[in-house]
Amino acid sequence: MLDTKKILSTCDHTLLGQTATWEQIRKICDEGMQYGTASVCIPPSYVKQAKEYVGDKLKICTVIGFPNGYNTTAVKVFETQDAIANGADEIDMVINIGLLKAECDGQVCDEIAQIKKACGEKILKVIIETCLLTEEEKVRMCKLVTEAGADYIKTSTGFSKAGATLEDVRLMRANVGEKVLVKAAGGISGLEDAQAFLDAGASRLGTSRVVKAVQGVEGKGY
Repeated sequence: MLDTKKILSTCDHTLLGQTATWEQIRKICDEGMQYGTASVCIPPSYVKQAKEYVGDKLKICTVIGFPNGYNTTAVKVFETQDAIANGADEIDMVINIGLLKAECDGQVCDEIAQIKKACGEKILKVIIETCLLTEEEKVRMCKLVTEAGADYIKTSTGFSKAGATLEDVRLMRANVGEKVLVKAAGGISGLEDAQAFLDAGASRLGTSRVVKAVQGVEGKGY
């Protein structure tokens, strides 16, 4: 038997499409508060408005260097500071994938550390875009995220070739440090799929489909 409330409590209810309007953002904020999601994950331009709307009733998460990750570190740090000043509670950043592939691990680690410093006590999740990486690169990123002091490693932006896989979640859980948690995002299809990712080792899920699935069940009168 699926524990729907527990699954919802792990979800970052997400809307990051380029065409997202304030009305749509407000709707997912309402849903996040209604269903008790971990947060809503929204574009930076809506953070201030959303935080004023929800107050302390819901965490606001936003994205940095999204979705490609190749902004300069200075830009990512500024984005982070701006988001937090606007009321963001959690930050999901995208790594510079080219630097990782060039084996510039020190630069990748330093960037994550700088953004974590800008976050202060706020949660930092590091998106590594697993569908673009080799197994060896994924393992290296687990070590770098741990070394840099981030709170989560996250599979995907949802804007590349593929999203989360159970295999990647298991690999990440096996290779990050004890204090680092795993977020699966991209392509999570519903409640049963969400539970499978949690069972594989994820602690957070980036998805809009779980709330929709619950609404569908409610609509059927279950």
